[in-house]
Amino acid sequence: MKKIKNYIGQFHTIVWVLLIGTVLTRGSVYMTLPFLSIFLSRHLDVSPLIIGLTVGMSPLMGTVGGFVGGHLSDRFGRKPIMFISIFGLAFVYFGFTVANGQGWFILLNAINGLCGSFFEPASQAMMADFTEKNKRMKVYSLRYTAINIGASVGPLLGAYFANVSAKTSFFITGTTYLFYGLAILWILNRMVMRQEETGKKIVSFVDAFKIIRTDKAFRYLLFGIILINIGYVQLDSNFPQFLAKKLGNGVEIFSVLLTINAVMVVFLQMPISHFAEKFKLMQVMVFGSIFITVGLIGFGHVTGWVTAIISAAIFTIGEILIFPSNNMMMDHLAPEHLRGTYFGAGQFKKIGNFIGPIMGGYLMGHLQGQMMFLIIGLASLGSTLFFTAGNKTYLKMKETRLENSI
Repeated sequence: MKKIKNYIGQFHTIVWVLLIGTVLTRGSVYMTLPFLSIFLSRHLDVSPLIIGLTVGMSPLMGTVGGFVGGHLSDRFGRKPIMFISIFGLAFVYFGFTVANGQGWFILLNAINGLCGSFFEPASQAMMADFTEKNKRMKVYSLRYTAINIGASVGPLLGAYFANVSAKTSFFITGTTYLFYGLAILWILNRMVMRQEETGKKIVSFVDAFKIIRTDKAFRYLLFGIILINIGYVQLDSNFPQFLAKKLGNGVEIFSVLLTINAVMVVFLQMPISHFAEKFKLMQVMVFGSIFITVGLIGFGHVTGWVTAIISAAIFTIGEILIFPSNNMMMDHLAPEHLRGTYFGAGQFKKIGNFIGPIMGGYLMGHLQGQMMFLIIGLASLGSTLFFTAGNKTYLKMKETRLENSI
């Protein structure tokens, strides 16, 4: 009991609130958004093109809005940006329950992506604000675990509500965001923000953009993670189609693989992250890239349950290694007064989520599945070049700063 108390005590209360809220809200989102296309086709009788446009509006606006939201959280404080965005998300899901036209769904999902892209970098930056530097890797790992706990439970509930009452799931998600926002509001009103206590350097939007644009190490990191996302998104986009064509019972295998992926992240994230702390961040990210590449190539050679599970397990280990390390590296690169801006600019990594399905789909339409996964895997492996270059640039920049301070 004392060990548990000590473990909980090493992180600020607001960090735990954000982590618990992440579990609940991500679970709710995974209960609704994956089934949005089914809801639209069943109840609104809209074309596949409009459904694709509606679903795609959220990540598109998320890519555009991340940098803006992150910078605003640095300039005006985390609180106002987080409150506007989280209550905006509650409004979106309550809106889904009463919307009755395709135009409303397109608009609401666009607002959903924009508000989400504002909240994510601000909340990540707030976690870092209230956590000592040597404990931030644990926080980023816990956050990733929280996301996957929600991802493992949400779809099961979503499948139930999709057949019973889809609008109920929208209402539950809206209510979850509403209470999450009220909880954050109550706690933050009882404390003084560390960022506001010490004062902060004000940087204009244009100056912030120039700083990001001239940060070579950050650019290398961003290009690397975009390549990783091109590979990672194949799990949800082209791999299910490949399984269905090759094995016939692809839906059954794919649903089991998603469960294995989420459960592995939940139970192995902290032990693997603890072990990874013994190595340099760059080494961890390179190993993560290699595991993801091997997993992707394995997907192309799936012949049944055993090869599918082995490939998914290898792929998941790469995921566990790379994503929290990417957040930690971004934390290292960001100046204190621009942490939100850097996390926001990191949302440009979603470009990979946009390119990946298109690239993989094109290759699978012209080549065999094995060759497609090989090419995508090698593209993801190319991230190691960017991670290595980014690490060298960062160390050189750190050395220059140290010399200038002497």
